[in-house]
Amino acid sequence: MKKLLLKREFGIFVLLLVLCIVVAALNPKFLGAANLQNIGRLIGMYGIFSIGIGLVIMTGGIDLSIGSMVALLGVELAMLLPHLAWPLAVLAVLGTAVVLGGLHGLLITRLGLQPFIVTLCGLLFYRGIARFIANDETKGFGDARGFELLQNLATGRVLGVPMPLILLLIVAAVMWVVLHRSVYGRYLFAVGRNEEAARYSGINTRRMIASTYVLSGAFAGVSSILLAFYTNSISPSSHGNFYELYGIAAAVLGGCSLVGGEGSIFGIVIGTALLQVLQNLVNLLGIPSSLNFAVMGAVILIGVVADRLLKNR
Repeated sequence: MKKLLLKREFGIFVLLLVLCIVVAALNPKFLGAANLQNIGRLIGMYGIFSIGIGLVIMTGGIDLSIGSMVALLGVELAMLLPHLAWPLAVLAVLGTAVVLGGLHGLLITRLGLQPFIVTLCGLLFYRGIARFIANDETKGFGDARGFELLQNLATGRVLGVPMPLILLLIVAAVMWVVLHRSVYGRYLFAVGRNEEAARYSGINTRRMIASTYVLSGAFAGVSSILLAFYTNSISPSSHGNFYELYGIAAAVLGGCSLVGGEGSIFGIVIGTALLQVLQNLVNLLGIPSSLNFAVMGAVILIGVVADRLLKNR
């Protein structure tokens, strides 16, 4: 199993390199410093919440609420910052994200509801709440006076490396240790492969599954702060649209099986990078932006088909 996963990671990494070479050949602007920094910034912001979605998928679950959660948390942040010190506002947003993730885990593990239904309801509910509390108006941060540090986390860079990418690498390193070098990771994979067998072996499967939804919510909270300051405005009706699909696509491309029990942090990061390079290719070549979703759908389908073919072999 481990050798198969390494082959998948190597394959997706080679595909990423080939794609970068092709894009650079088609349009030399791809290698421009500004373009590479922007890609790195997007990889960082999208990669953080994709890791959370990947953890959920490894247990055999799914989280469709991330995009709407990002919108709700972004609106909450914009409404709190004028009235609270920014550390308190950030803690409130992250606290809300953790509570929402915990609620998902509770409904799934205690009431036995399907993850698809729970998170689909979240997708609809959070979007509606965001639009309601914002009066369907766009919220923003102006010149970000008083909370420049938050803006720098989203748009700044260190030695030319975007801050969101640095944060992603830190999160990925920590989660790699947790997932691949700890008891928690072994339990998580065991639950994903066979929940009933894991329960009979003494693993608290409910707690394990619920914890992944909490982590997914927490990572969505971090990404929502970065994305809010990156865009500098939050339209509650459109902010975060389809972000959950980006996360699912990145996880599937990175080797996470939709039936659970397989996946890696490195693979999810590479999957995220591949998706962002594909999007950049669409932009640089002047292809209609509406085809972004067609490309993403094709990528998910190819990933699932490849996963099935590899399993059959």
